[in-house]
Amino acid sequence: MHVLPYTTEVRADTGLTSPKLGIWLFLASEVMLFGSLFSSYALLRTGAASWPDQSAVLSVPLATLNTIILISSSVTMVLAWTALAPGPQAQNPARFKLYMGLTLLLGAAFLAVKAIEYGDKFAHGLFPATNTFLALYFTMTGVHAVHVLVGMAVNAYLLVSGARMWRTEPERFANRVEIAGIYWHFVDVVWVFLFPVLYLL
Repeated sequence: MHVLPYTTEVRADTGLTSPKLGIWLFLASEVMLFGSLFSSYALLRTGAASWPDQSAVLSVPLATLNTIILISSSVTMVLAWTALAPGPQAQNPARFKLYMGLTLLLGAAFLAVKAIEYGDKFAHGLFPATNTFLALYFTMTGVHAVHVLVGMAVNAYLLVSGARMWRTEPERFANRVEIAGIYWHFVDVVWVFLFPVLYLL
């Protein structure tokens, strides 16, 4: 089977493997996407004649819980990768499955809490059209939730297909898990910024 070059070997010109270079370039575009959303929030808030008390409109306890959930999922994602990463420690595909499964469960828990939060807002007649702040809140958290879903889909694929690829190309599979981890950590970092901006300021 023909394999593209530099999927596991470091490129001399960049010091990175091609997949790692690709994910960093992709995340650069994601920084611009979320940067535009944060910039829109800042401009609209500073230009508004009045602004609601965000911590009174939104649930800070639920957001705090979701922050803990996502940070925990970053830890389990790292543990999933280290179970396969080359090094002095014994590689353990079973431990990878355990921690990747936990990462997926935590991602699902995050979305469940977010669904509860959305449902509470809708039940109280609070919608994106209600005011500028809620329009920003639903847009920014909605875009972030889509990114969580994408990350979960990738992680689920790696969990299901992992055994087959691990048997034939273990190093390449470990690199795939690392790349998925970089994306997952980015999604978590975005939430770390969303939490104080939307819930505490």
